[in-house]
Amino acid sequence: MEHSDSYKAMLDAVQAFHDKHDFKNTGGEELSYRVALMAEELGEISSCVTKGKSRETLSEEVADLFILLIGTAIAAEFDLREAFWKKMDHLMERESRMVNGRIRVSEFRDMS
Repeated sequence: MEHSDSYKAMLDAVQAFHDKHDFKNTGGEELSYRVALMAEELGEISSCVTKGKSRETLSEEVADLFILLIGTAIAAEFDLREAFWKKMDHLMERESRMVNGRIRVSEFRDMS
């Protein structure tokens, strides 16, 4: 089965999944529940990395998180694509610093 790389196609697929299971009327779109699910997925991603699991397993867990993110945009009724590009534009304006031997990109508000 061939799938489109467009965000619209991914959004439509996640919306179809929500509709199939009636998430809107069965608690699946409740935001605190979705945050808990995302935290669970982050834990599974962390486990993949720290336990050296396969790229295939890691990619599956990251895909789960990505689907949850798209679904959260659906549930909260905001345009994730628009939010992504707005945030990327903002991030591209930020400076970077080395912090504890790793690159960090932030606003770096000085505490003086």
